[in-house]
Amino acid sequence: MSTPTLPPVSTTVSTPDPEVSERPQRRTFSVADKLRVLEEIDRARPKEIGAILRREGLYSSNVTRWRRQRDAGQLRGLAPAKPGPKTPAANPLKTDLERLERDNARLRDQLSRAEAVIELQKKVAQLLETLPASADRGERK
Repeated sequence: MSTPTLPPVSTTVSTPDPEVSERPQRRTFSVADKLRVLEEIDRARPKEIGAILRREGLYSSNVTRWRRQRDAGQLRGLAPAKPGPKTPAANPLKTDLERLERDNARLRDQLSRAEAVIELQKKVAQLLETLPASADRGERK
C-alpha cells in the first residue's frame, strides 16, 4: 500500500483580493449630486420616491438632512469657492465700536469747548473784581 502524498504547505500569506477593500469607504455626495437627487424626488410622485432611493442607494434620512441643508442655504455654501484670498468675516461689534468712537470724539470736543467757556468766565470774574467799587454802583467820575 502506498501512502498518498499531500501537496506542500505554503508558509506565505496569500495576498488579499484587490477587488475587495479591507475597510469599506464612506460614500460622499457632491452638492450637485445632492441637488439633483432632491430635485428628482421633489418632482416624483409619492410611490416613485422609494424607487429613486433604491436606485441611488440612499436612505430617507439622507434626503431629510439634505432638504434641511438646502432650506437653510447650506448647500449653496458648499459650492467651490473662488480662488484668491478670503475676505475676513465681518465683526458684528465693529459698527458699535465705530459709533462709540465717534460719540467719544464728539463729547471730547464738547468738553474742551465747555472748559474754554469756563476759563473765560473765570477771567471775566477776576476782571470784574479788580474794577473799582464805584464802577460797580454805576457812579460816574
